[in-house]
Formats: sequence, C-alpha cells, structure tokens
Amino acid sequence: MKSKVILLAHGSGGKATHQLIDDLLVPRLRNNFLSELTDSALLPVDTDKILFTTDAYVVDPPFFPGGDIGRLAVNGTVNDLAVCGGKPRYLSLSFILEEGFPLDKLEIIVQSIADAAGEAGVMVVTGDTKVVGRGSADKIFITTSGVATLITEAPLTIRNIRPGDTMLLSGSIGDHGIAVMLEREGLELKADIVSDTAPLNEMTARIMTEPGAVRFMRDPTRGGIATTLSEIALQSQLGIIINEEAIPIKPAVAGASEILGLDPLYIANEGKLIAVVAPDRAENILEIMRSCRYGKDAAAIGMVTEKSPRKVILKTRVGGSRIVDMLAGEQLPRIC
Repeated sequence: MKSKVILLAHGSGGKATHQLIDDLLVPRLRNNFLSELTDSALLPVDTDKILFTTDAYVVDPPFFPGGDIGRLAVNGTVNDLAVCGGKPRYLSLSFILEEGFPLDKLEIIVQSIADAAGEAGVMVVTGDTKVVGRGSADKIFITTSGVATLITEAPLTIRNIRPGDTMLLSGSIGDHGIAVMLEREGLELKADIVSDTAPLNEMTARIMTEPGAVRFMRDPTRGGIATTLSEIALQSQLGIIINEEAIPIKPAVAGASEILGLDPLYIANEGKLIAVVAPDRAENILEIMRSCRYGKDAAAIGMVTEKSPRKVILKTRVGGSRIVDMLAGEQLPRIC
C-alpha cells in the first residue's frame, strides 16, 4: 500500500479497497470462510439453536494500557455470547475509518483482532470497511456481530434465579474504565493500571459443566457491577444483598477512583462476569473460576433474597447499608 494513511478511496469499493483488504486484513484474519470473500459466509452449525449478538465499539482513545479497540471488540462480543450459555464460533467485523487514520495503527489493531480471536477460539468470517471524511468520525469505530452454539441444556435466563442463590464475581472491578480514563486524560500515576479486557468463554464453558449450578450470568460492562446487579434485581423482582468488603478491587484502581471522584461500583469492566449460582454449588463454581486464567481473584460477593424486592442493598465496611441504584447518566463516556 503506497499511502501511509486511510484515504477516502479505501472506502470506494475500487482498487484501493481491494488493496486494503488483500494486503492488510485477509493475511491476518485468514480462514477458509473469510478467504472466499463473498458477500455472506456459509457456515456449518451443528445445532438448531444458536445465539446471535452485535455490538459497536467507539472507545476513546483506541489504544490504552492492556489493549486496544480491536482486542476490545472481539472480547466484548465473545463475552456477550459466553455469558448466555454459548460457545462462540464466528464473528463479523465492520470498520468505520476516518480519512487520515494511519495505516500502521490500523495494522496493529487488525493484528490485535487476530490475536484475540485466536485466544478465544473464534473465526472472523465476514466483514465490511467504510471510510468517511475528516471530522465525520473519530479515528476508528468497529462493529462486531457474533454467532455461538448453545451448550447449556436450557437458556440461562433471569427466570432461573431463586432466593438464596449466591452472587459470584469473577475478579476485580473498575480496571478497564480507569485505564481508559487515565490514558484519555494523560494522567500519570505510579501504579500500573491496565484494562481487564479478556475472553471469558473458557471460564463459562468450565463452570457450565456443573449441571444446574449456574442460574444466570452477565458481564458488567458499562455502568459497572452496580448497574448490572440493579438490572438483575429489577428483572427478577427479587432483592440482592452484596458485601462491600467482599468485592475485589485493586488498591491502585481504588486510589485512582478516589482521586477522580468516581465510584468503582459504576466503572466499566471488560473481562469480568457476574454469575448467579445455586448456593450448595457456589464453592465448587468459585474454585473453578479461580483455576481459570482470568478468574484468580473471583469472589462470592452476596446473595439473592426475597427481602427488599427489586433493590440492591450494599452492606458497607463500617457496618451500615445503602441502596445501590443504576447509573444515572454517563459516568465515563466512550470507554467501549
């Protein structure tokens, strides 16, 4: 490719578009399905039940400690499928690129996509690229869609949750949102804070081998664990009690949150999940989580109750309690 930046011609559908696809995208994402370069990918699916999801990524900046928009896009879609009881199989990938975006940075992002897809065991099988004029977008936006095969006997739904169930969290909170915020604002702290973006499908597949143990799962991304737990309480019409002391958070993230005036409960995560599990199986599930690469800090943080229906109650470190509600407004814009 002669140009070192994205040109409008790269989105024209002509020679420059084909050169971008052939020289930069296909060599890094190559597989039998993508290499056909047809308008749709013909995929083998060995079940009559599949999961399908889609998401868009506009994180600013597109590069941050611990990852970039490419790794984030793959992991985000993989995790949305995994927490619903699926084995992620295939992804689509769509770029919206701003004219002038450096090609060497796009190359890094595409390589991150390839690496993340390889780690998660999924294939990028189809995609699209569009280029807009300067000022019409902010550097790079990515949309991914994903297909998974259902590997649970029954879908994991809110209706499965029962009073007495245990709330498990797969690791420390707030890492991603704080890492992006510090990078965006150019704030330098002595502590090393990196995004937690990671694929969770290996963990979900392992904990779902315990029949009937997992009632429901969700990944607490935008709005943090506070918003996710509030959604679960509202939709299940049950109460949730969580213990502040039990919630894992890295000291550096807690300190940065305090400096920035942010509540870690509402800060986005991109490599964590909340699992609602049967109380008599909670210890087994917790052990499995902790044995996984991305679950070493997993913890039991609370329980489901019939008391205080549709509310989340936080038991504080000092012995008090307060209601935890959904995030009102946008705490940290463009963190995913």
